[in-house]
Amino acid sequence: MVLPQNVGGLDRIVRAVLGIWLVVVAVAAFRDGDDRRVTALTAAVAGAGLLFNVWTGFCGCNAVFGIDTTATDSARE
Repeated sequence: MVLPQNVGGLDRIVRAVLGIWLVVVAVAAFRDGDDRRVTALTAAVAGAGLLFNVWTGFCGCNAVFGIDTTATDSARE
């Protein structure tokens, strides 16, 4: 299955930084103990979703709302 790219440029960089940060938060919360497991799971899922967007260049929410940030990349060239 080929996903059309709709995430590019600055949007991709911001998602990468936030995704890595959320994964780090998830690991820290997981190591903190049983009372932080829900926080760890939530941060891990959100971080993984953002990193998936970066890896594939596709975002389902962008597709639903008709947003395409790759168009701004070609306009700058």
